[in-house]
Amino acid sequence: MEYFVFDTIEEASKKAYAIMKANINEHSTLGLATGSSPVALYKEMIADHKAGNFSYKDITTFNLDEYVNIDKNHPESYYSFMHNNLFNHIDINEERIHIPAPYTNDDAKLAKIVKGYNDELEAASVDVQILGVGSNGHIAFNEPGTAFDSTVHIVNLKENTIKDNSRFFDFDMEKVPKRAMTMGIKNILQAKNIIFLAFGANKRDAVAKLLAGKEDVNYPCTSLINHPHVYVIVDKAADPTTK
Repeated sequence: MEYFVFDTIEEASKKAYAIMKANINEHSTLGLATGSSPVALYKEMIADHKAGNFSYKDITTFNLDEYVNIDKNHPESYYSFMHNNLFNHIDINEERIHIPAPYTNDDAKLAKIVKGYNDELEAASVDVQILGVGSNGHIAFNEPGTAFDSTVHIVNLKENTIKDNSRFFDFDMEKVPKRAMTMGIKNILQAKNIIFLAFGANKRDAVAKLLAGKEDVNYPCTSLINHPHVYVIVDKAADPTTK
């Protein structure tokens, strides 16, 4: 595990992009995340592409998660997030984009969608996985208590996660979807390299648990401890060693 602390999110994201670019080529597979943490990294990717330095036309992507039974084109769906913050601004082939599609409340249909996405991941080889972390230590939507050998599944979101995500829904917890489809921890750990981003004081506890070096099922982020290539990139607010 390599650990980096930066004064600003912008500096941290430049480092994240440098690490990402060093571990991929123009035919690689990327694991992507949503939320506020990777936004500045995606800006770095877009800027470098627009400067003519990197093409995504042969890149394949897999996203971590998506809300259950949200309209695909809802402004807060992760489909919309990824297109607004990255895909619409680079030359990626839409057929190479993989985003979970649990746009139904039918459990039988969801089971087929879960299996299909897991099968696609099993057949893939993710070169770099981008990860954020929740204030309760969740990665993707793997909430505290999730088994470290979990694969793609449907999860009931914890109240803490719903509260955190309500900022995207006018701070109205009732508007936040209560279930999500997510890569499991096992799927995440199969990536060759993992870039873990944590920004803000509310991420300090999760980062501290990760740095303590002891696996704890109540902090899913600690599943990364024994992965051979993890890059932990934080700002000073999230760094538990910063006074």
